[in-house]
Amino acid sequence: MEVLTPFQMILSVISGTFVGFSLGLFGGGGSILAVPLLIYFVGFNHPHMAIGTTALSVSLNAFLNVFPHARKKNFDLRLGAFFSVFGTAGVLIGNQLGLMTPGGKLPFLFGILMIVVAVYMLKRPTPPEGKRSYPKLALFALIVGFAAGYFGIGGGFLITPALMYVGGLNIAKAIGTSLLSIGTFGMVTAVRYYLSGQLNPLISFLFIAGGFFGGLGGAKLSTSLPKRTLTKIFSLVLILIGLYVIYRSW
Repeated sequence: MEVLTPFQMILSVISGTFVGFSLGLFGGGGSILAVPLLIYFVGFNHPHMAIGTTALSVSLNAFLNVFPHARKKNFDLRLGAFFSVFGTAGVLIGNQLGLMTPGGKLPFLFGILMIVVAVYMLKRPTPPEGKRSYPKLALFALIVGFAAGYFGIGGGFLITPALMYVGGLNIAKAIGTSLLSIGTFGMVTAVRYYLSGQLNPLISFLFIAGGFFGGLGGAKLSTSLPKRTLTKIFSLVLILIGLYVIYRSW
């Protein structure tokens, strides 16, 4: 297990704050931010262990961030549990393949998918609340779960649009509800990587410590912004991260 310097520990807490803020504000981006931060900002040298470690921290941060959203009535337990159950099957399959392969061109394709989702959200009007399709939602959950398991991400940037356009939730409630699935997917991935010896509990704890305070700030800001403004910000951030993923995988 890699030994961290005191300075790296401080950087881990700072990184966790950014991750928690992203989860609280957008309901996503935690793992996509966490893995690059751990490798390039903190200086962690083991990509597979970075995935397992950040999966645990993002999972617990997501579960913690559920509470401020639930207090503001921006949380649908039934829909979140439905998505989590079907998505977990995809996570288990993705975990197995992720540990067996280096990924190849899949990160590049995933970055393209993120941009496509963002453009779709920018161009399409805000969906009407209440229009819901459980069969489609189950299929989306399986697909997102697979991506989350394979890439070691929470999948929030895909879960939130699915809950909006297939689950019939407004973006504020979709963000809050997505945190339950992000936490579930991340925990399943963390356990799988832990059993393979690819998880550093100390770094996870430091990320969680910073993420708790970042999440409070993100959740507060998410409820103060107009829903359409939040959708635009969410989409633009999605495009930027998608471009970064494509650049790194290229």
